[in-house]
Amino acid sequence: MKRAVIRGTGRYLPPRVVTNNDLTQHMDTSDEWIQQRTGIEKRHWIEEEGGTGASDLGLEASKIALDKAGWKPEDIDLIIFATLSPDVFFPGSGCFLQHKLGLDSTPALDIRQQCTGFLHGMQVADAYIRSDLANRILFVGSEVHSTGIDISTRGRDVAVIFGDGAGAVCLEGIETDKEVGILASELHAKGELAESLWVEVPASRENPRVSTEMVEETRHFPKMNGKVIFKEAVRKLPEITNSVLEKVGLTKDDIDLYIPHQANMRINQFFQQSMKLPEEKVFHNIQRYGNTTAGSIPIALDEALEMKIIGEGSTVVFLGLGAGVTWGAVVYRFE
Repeated sequence: MKRAVIRGTGRYLPPRVVTNNDLTQHMDTSDEWIQQRTGIEKRHWIEEEGGTGASDLGLEASKIALDKAGWKPEDIDLIIFATLSPDVFFPGSGCFLQHKLGLDSTPALDIRQQCTGFLHGMQVADAYIRSDLANRILFVGSEVHSTGIDISTRGRDVAVIFGDGAGAVCLEGIETDKEVGILASELHAKGELAESLWVEVPASRENPRVSTEMVEETRHFPKMNGKVIFKEAVRKLPEITNSVLEKVGLTKDDIDLYIPHQANMRINQFFQQSMKLPEEKVFHNIQRYGNTTAGSIPIALDEALEMKIIGEGSTVVFLGLGAGVTWGAVVYRFE
């Protein structure tokens, strides 16, 4: 049977570190207020002058992942690029990354699944590999949030959460009878709650797509109904985890590590308590990086591997919920 296995991972965080105390210079907030609500202590942002896009961060993470996999860029059959903060409105950042990798015609697929970008990307990669449409796939989740948030007291509920960063994963198809690689995945969406976490403009349904009036109304900044998102997450994440484990006949105790999307430490702690898991089985790095959306899970995966929390033979569950609203989970076993 054809299985999709991870050959290499990489992460890249821009060097500029922004602490909670740094944010107090721009808004009415405090380190205590931010940590109490989110668990975040600091995050990485690109330099204030800009000039760095999602594909630039993705390139750095990709170089590391490719090196670990022992691949050259020309070995890639397909690039899957997940982001909600593309370099430009169009074309997709995957095409920019493809060019920066020195490739001429390798296909690049962008997906806009926000916080569940990695989960969707893994399922898409698995489908491509199982159907022999591709055998070596580079997945990249990359975000530059800092240039698109309202860094003021007015926007603090959202602004304090987000960080910039990228994670990359090299996936390869192998023929094996062993239960390794991507064992199962499950994804869902609830568009009824789309406006609970969104950026309204630029928008094709508006003419013009963006105007001075829209900017003055701050419709170009992200808006979030935190109570709705929190309520959905604490209900859906245990639900989806139990469902995907049932698909492969595993119990929660068979899992070596749960790597949730790093949206809010309180959500992840609630998940851990709801599932009655020991603290060491749920990975957190939001305190260091904030919410890097599509980059969140692959960054955490790379870090967990580097820390040797997981490795050969480990079984991991990736899970998350975010804008859309979308949610999902993936069960993966290392060779």
